[in-house]
Amino acid sequence: MCCFVALGILVFPRLALALMWFFSSYLQRAYHGSMLVPLLGFFFLPLTTIVYAWEMNSHLPLAGINLLWLLIAVIIDLGGLGGSARGRSRN
Repeated sequence: MCCFVALGILVFPRLALALMWFFSSYLQRAYHGSMLVPLLGFFFLPLTTIVYAWEMNSHLPLAGINLLWLLIAVIIDLGGLGGSARGRSRN
């Protein structure tokens, strides 16, 4: 079951972020009540927003392997944005 949830978050990060926003206080705890950063994260870096919220709610330091997870999320998010721009330029 856990693998399906992780796969769902990777495939549909904006949907997962929206469900987290509406049905839990997970994002409010991670971002200390400020909803501007998660809103910007929804549009620009959704997977990074989810990984950062997971690390903050789990009380993990932003160092070592945890920083690596965050950087991998940034690369995945930016890869999706860059790939769509490259596809448009070919047409």
